[in-house]
Amino acid sequence: MQDPTAERGGSARPAEERRGAAVAAAGPASGGASWLQRVFEEVRGSSQLSVAPAEPPPVTVVAVERYLAEAPPPAAPQYWYDVTLADGACQERCYLAPRLNGLVQRAHLRAGARLRLTRCSYLYDEKRLNYGFLCLEGLERVGGPGPPAALPRHRPPPLRGDKKHYLPLWNNEDPYGDMWVADKPQAQVDVDVSKLTSLGQLEMIWRSRVHFHPLLVRVLHKSRLRYYGKPEKKMDMPYQAYFEVADGSGMMSMVLWNSLCPEWYNSMKVGTVLLLEQYAIKTSYPFKTQPTPGDSQMKRFATIEISLNVRDPPTKISIIPEEMVKPEWGLPEVKYRFVTRSELDDLPNNHSCDVIGLVTFVGRAERARKREHSEDFWLYRWAHAIDGTSDQPFILELFATSQPDVFERIHPMTYLVCTQMRVVRDLTENPSSTIYLTTSNESQIFITGWHKGQPYTKDTKVKNFIQWTKTQSEADQMKKTVIGGYYPFPRPPNNFLKYCKNNKVESVLKAIGETGKEIEDLHYREHKRIAVQGLISAIRYISCSNAPEETSGVELVQKDTSQSLESSAVSKEDCVHKGKTTNLQNKEVKSFVGPHCTPGEHQHQALLSKKSSVKRKIPRRLNTDAEQGSASVTPVSSYPYFTRSARRKLGLDEFQHEDFVQDKNGQAVSDSLQYSTDREGMSDIPETEETGGTCDSWQSDLWAQVKDKLMKYLHHSTIFPESIPRKFDYVHKDLLMQQYNLHAAVYQQKETRTDKNIDEFKSASGLGYYEVTVLGINHDVAIDVAFLPLFCPEDPHLFQLEDMENDTLLSCMNYISACQQKTTSNGRPCDMFRLSNEIVKAAMDLDGKHVVCILDMCHLGDDKVEVFLSKIYKTVEPGVLDAV
Repeated sequence: MQDPTAERGGSARPAEERRGAAVAAAGPASGGASWLQRVFEEVRGSSQLSVAPAEPPPVTVVAVERYLAEAPPPAAPQYWYDVTLADGACQERCYLAPRLNGLVQRAHLRAGARLRLTRCSYLYDEKRLNYGFLCLEGLERVGGPGPPAALPRHRPPPLRGDKKHYLPLWNNEDPYGDMWVADKPQAQVDVDVSKLTSLGQLEMIWRSRVHFHPLLVRVLHKSRLRYYGKPEKKMDMPYQAYFEVADGSGMMSMVLWNSLCPEWYNSMKVGTVLLLEQYAIKTSYPFKTQPTPGDSQMKRFATIEISLNVRDPPTKISIIPEEMVKPEWGLPEVKYRFVTRSELDDLPNNHSCDVIGLVTFVGRAERARKREHSEDFWLYRWAHAIDGTSDQPFILELFATSQPDVFERIHPMTYLVCTQMRVVRDLTENPSSTIYLTTSNESQIFITGWHKGQPYTKDTKVKNFIQWTKTQSEADQMKKTVIGGYYPFPRPPNNFLKYCKNNKVESVLKAIGETGKEIEDLHYREHKRIAVQGLISAIRYISCSNAPEETSGVELVQKDTSQSLESSAVSKEDCVHKGKTTNLQNKEVKSFVGPHCTPGEHQHQALLSKKSSVKRKIPRRLNTDAEQGSASVTPVSSYPYFTRSARRKLGLDEFQHEDFVQDKNGQAVSDSLQYSTDREGMSDIPETEETGGTCDSWQSDLWAQVKDKLMKYLHHSTIFPESIPRKFDYVHKDLLMQQYNLHAAVYQQKETRTDKNIDEFKSASGLGYYEVTVLGINHDVAIDVAFLPLFCPEDPHLFQLEDMENDTLLSCMNYISACQQKTTSNGRPCDMFRLSNEIVKAAMDLDGKHVVCILDMCHLGDDKVEVFLSKIYKTVEPGVLDAV
């Protein structure tokens, strides 16, 4: 058994040597030999090669690592997992039985978790002598912190099969492991220009030559890594990366293959000058993506590409330091196509551009399945950035670009540069629809700390952006910053026929009864959007301050902790700036020159029984002396994200003009939303058992008749702390980034200065949410889903609510909640809107009508899956029946 800094990769070492290492690792504080070592010896000596340890103590998961399986049958998993366990005395690397893979895929089993090993077996590798390993067959999750444990720097190869390396845990595009060299040393070589050839000459002579003269080129573009490993293929390092390189004659593609990728990929940056010898020339792959060159006049040699491989022939690569590059070599400079936010609106769909901005919002890392039923995922997140040229932000869809250190550290208030972005817009459906940018295969992203030495620092628009930041107050910009949570973008199209055309799966509509299976099949942080038919049957408003808690005791919803944040010993204002005049130049600009709920079953029954007793209710007026002078509401005109035509469609203009009256102090007071009390002073608003407060509800007559006769009733309306966007706190940025990134493959000691929970950070969205019950069209199945109103008073453009204009019910719920939050932010009582007349009217307009509901689902880890209602389509719309 080995010590914590050199754990075993199998059982080829003699028992005496392993035991000695384990005892040495345990040290004086361990109190004896390792429990894991004893289990290892016991199971290997068992006649059944399997044991169920009696009273197993808790052990800590130090690492969970993934690798490609070997030639599995169709029903077998595509990937295997090795799990490193620590018991305080030593570490043991174990193979996870494939039937338990779901524990990793849903983040039950993750680095840092504590568990008990209830059954294990020993597996011999029949193709190797004296080699075997422990296989985990049964695990039980336990709580509590584990002992600190560090993995050795050098990781041995995977336990099972012939694979030589591990993959990143959650995607295939990122480099992972110590085999990926961070920076190759630059070469001190004398370049003999007389022996060089050019790209232009290569295109003319490549068919008649086998060996070619050296090339001197500059890297202009770099693609993300491509992993092309397959279980049935025997390849050690199945990686590939494309580069676009250029000299004075033009530009050509260059491909880095296989084991050269771990050695050179990180060092071949945009702008790097390379001396290439002993390379091969091959016909270009016709279907690869092409970046848009910054210099539109540059000639592109598209018929051939440079191939760099470890053999046939073995390529020699040298990196030439920039200070050694001579002007007479004629190498082109890297040029960019930066655009400002004010220029973006005029760009066509799929246009390529580069952008720079100050990040005001960054979403949580999520995953999208590459193919139906595949175990491969794209990793992505959303971000907003501003550049001072427009009141609208850049909306950025950032897929992983093989830069995990940058991707995981994007946070508000950093300067973000994104290259080779593509414009996404649909002028045919809605000319005013929101424009966003998405990464391409050749995109690169950079944040504060990574800007020094990048070629774009010389660009005029980058310099203009830096000048703008010098004029900005850091405190003012901090007020607008948000991180994480549910981000419903891009919105489903306004037309269901368009939704069907955009959807790539065979069957667009899912039966409501199948929703449970769809949720069960989700992997960790997988986002999926599905469409179901149904009837809107009930709506219930739930206040965040009064919502129930999970059976585990973890709060499902945020609490207003503004008092505790304000009284914190260290605040953003205290540690970063003094006063509100500090500009952004002090910190971020230096980077360009400086260094680098689901409810339990008993809750289900409570919800069901409570709903049975709630009648359809239209909010009444409540008029108390205390509220007369304080319950003011900001007029509709102060919310720019609803156009006048949209308000007219929703009836909100009538709501404003007819229902708002002036109190004696001149404050606007909602007359329609002031509840009335009877002569005894008792309100007739129903009291709910779960919240201990009032909770307005509406239900259809049909729901009252069928809800007790359902064959299946799915409850997925829980809001989790991870679902709520939070106000960004710079002091706790490391904790917030950790929360909204994915779980790490290897356990990392927390370096944050606080023990704060995520639900202690102030919410950036509304003060409550809506539970919407959708009844199946056969009246035998129903599902509760959540609708989370999203509005940030400091940044009305954050959640792009104008895209909901033609969805009357959801638009009303969003608008009323926005009014509620605006009122609360002005220091007035917030418990006044709930289910307004407008919401109930919009719901009653849908009463008894078949609709198509678009549901956004995301697995948050463990048993937490959020299901949000994103869009409602009426089936009477033109083209809907033809579409489905």
